[in-house]
Amino acid sequence: MEKLTPEKPAFTGLILLSGVDAPGVTEALFSTLAPFSAKVLDIEQVVIRGRLILTTLIGLDPAHASAIETDLMSTAERLGLDLAIDFSSTLDTDGNSLSNLHIVVLSSDMKPIAISAIATKIAANNGNIDRIRRTASYPLTAIEFEVSFSNSNIDLQVIRGELALTAREHDVDIAVELGGLTRRAKRIVLLDMDSTLIQQEVIDLLALKAGVGDKVSQITEKAMRGELDFAQSLSQRVGLLADSSQEILQQVASEITLTPGARTLVRTLHRLGHKVGVVSGGFLDVIEPLLKELEIDYYQANKLEIANGKLTGNLTGKIVDRQAKADSLKEFAKQEGVALSQTIAIGDGANDLGMLEVAGLGIAFNAKPAVRAAADSSISSPYLDAVLYLMGITREEIEKADLEV
Repeated sequence: MEKLTPEKPAFTGLILLSGVDAPGVTEALFSTLAPFSAKVLDIEQVVIRGRLILTTLIGLDPAHASAIETDLMSTAERLGLDLAIDFSSTLDTDGNSLSNLHIVVLSSDMKPIAISAIATKIAANNGNIDRIRRTASYPLTAIEFEVSFSNSNIDLQVIRGELALTAREHDVDIAVELGGLTRRAKRIVLLDMDSTLIQQEVIDLLALKAGVGDKVSQITEKAMRGELDFAQSLSQRVGLLADSSQEILQQVASEITLTPGARTLVRTLHRLGHKVGVVSGGFLDVIEPLLKELEIDYYQANKLEIANGKLTGNLTGKIVDRQAKADSLKEFAKQEGVALSQTIAIGDGANDLGMLEVAGLGIAFNAKPAVRAAADSSISSPYLDAVLYLMGITREEIEKADLEV
């Protein structure tokens, strides 16, 4: 059976209008084209500080090219705009599909050299930048590139790694994802709690209340030097809380503060149909009220043992460590019927590496160098809602979601 393919125009015209924007420009362009036998193939319009760039690609009868050009020149002159037209015969391609990537770059101080370096790296991988647009200007500038590759076997991890190095060299954050409809499909986002969703480390706050802050800090430093694993260090630190009144749990719960942008992140994800989870090496006894207030869809954390109104210095149940966090992401994805490729994990420490590696997109948030190097992407700004830009959600969509409540 013969394979049917969409008919491709044999002759096309690329039309570009530019100049000072004014009402009626788009209407004037297409009213000029309306009398002719033309087909709109592509269109894009951008206005920056009152300056317009309007482009459209049409398929047309070659016999009409001269008349269309004459009429468009008259229209452009009347509107006071510059006009460029390129007519050409369209050669059919071999039908090979292109591999497409979305690349998002974030910075509070976007420099031309950073854009240049990223474009250079894309070109070095035989990529073509099809579109560039700004998706946010507050609190960060976010620039999104749509890139196509003629090679359908591009290695996503290789390109991610190369662009991550470029990003670090030029002090920007970057995320690379495959294009297509899946980028807009339902997703789940799983966050670490301490120093990610909230600004503090709960164990440190509890230690201060219990009068053992210095001792807990010493154990933490040992763990950071690799002398203790997470489970060992957590057990030792919790042990120092023994005989403390359980009242310190409520006291600390009232003192923890969300990371800037955290509420916006959770609220926007929910309004756009995504699910949000939290998995923490901290303590459910302290963080659960906040998680319920935020309407977090899924959460897991350690549980402190309490007897006679005091902390025993022990935990109940399995410790939430690196492997447990990775398993939690898998469980959350299964529960929601979402493929792991459609998951995002966000964390800052070595304990988060398991879930960052398992996730479709692992984001290191203000993390240590080793965690940044292992993650697919990183955010170095203090704003947690910058995650939305890496997902391709624009500032306009965030504000629109708020208005629709």
